[in-house]
Amino acid sequence: MALVTISGFPCSGKTKRAEQIRSGLEDHLKNDNYQGPISKITVLSDDVLSLDRSVYDDSRSEKPARGALFTAMQRQMALDTILIVDAPNYIKGFRYQMYCAAREMKLRVCTVYVVALKEQCRDWNTTRQDGHAYAPETLENLIFRYEEPSSMVRWDSPLFTVLWNEDAPPMPLIWDALTKGNIKPPNSGTLSVVKAPTDALQALEQTSASIVSAIVADQTGLGGQQNLMISTPSGALKTSISLPTRNVTLSELQRLKRQFVTVHKKAITLGTTEKGAVDWGEESIAIKFVTYLQEHMKS
Repeated sequence: MALVTISGFPCSGKTKRAEQIRSGLEDHLKNDNYQGPISKITVLSDDVLSLDRSVYDDSRSEKPARGALFTAMQRQMALDTILIVDAPNYIKGFRYQMYCAAREMKLRVCTVYVVALKEQCRDWNTTRQDGHAYAPETLENLIFRYEEPSSMVRWDSPLFTVLWNEDAPPMPLIWDALTKGNIKPPNSGTLSVVKAPTDALQALEQTSASIVSAIVADQTGLGGQQNLMISTPSGALKTSISLPTRNVTLSELQRLKRQFVTVHKKAITLGTTEKGAVDWGEESIAIKFVTYLQEHMKS
């Protein structure tokens, strides 16, 4: 139903804000007036995945850890769930990747930017007693590399900023964003590509060639509706075509066939993102080719 991305400096209080948001959202779900599809609130974090803070010491260990977080996020996203991702999320490219995954699932999104001063983050990291402190050099590196969220970009919007001295996040605004905000359609770049059957190109060539041969053999030159019996690898196929009142030459039909095949070959070899199933059967190809001929043959 929705994805909440928590972002901020390391040791800035992100986990505290994530728990406040979880608690606030659960209070809304318990309200008798709520009748929506959301049934649970889930928090995903490095601690949930048992990722030690040392994974951020170098890029070789950080990259697979970030991949594990993204994979777990994809598994837990659902239409009945608000998923809160409590992690550094300091790279804008990674936040964009999360945003695209949410759009593909048709989820609402929002980003919560937890703000704290660098000196406070250093002090809080030094005084941590839970065993989750960062190495000092790792902390400084993450702060230096942090890419601040912006409400001007779509993958960080809507953006809610929570300062270190605020008691709680703006829960009414966050709730409205997660339950009433716009659901953006999936980006075309994230849509799965539907591949054609392995024999689609052969069927395209043979069916269109059979139609050309049938027209040349059976045409009367008087025009009008003409019934065709086409021989295909899977058997005989019947179709009809409206011809102009003249003899259509073989060269003209072959030229139109080449154009038709070229237009459809790309969709067969590279796949398509058209909505619904794309039929590459012989009958469907015959109907498409006959329609193409009728539209392009001059009277």
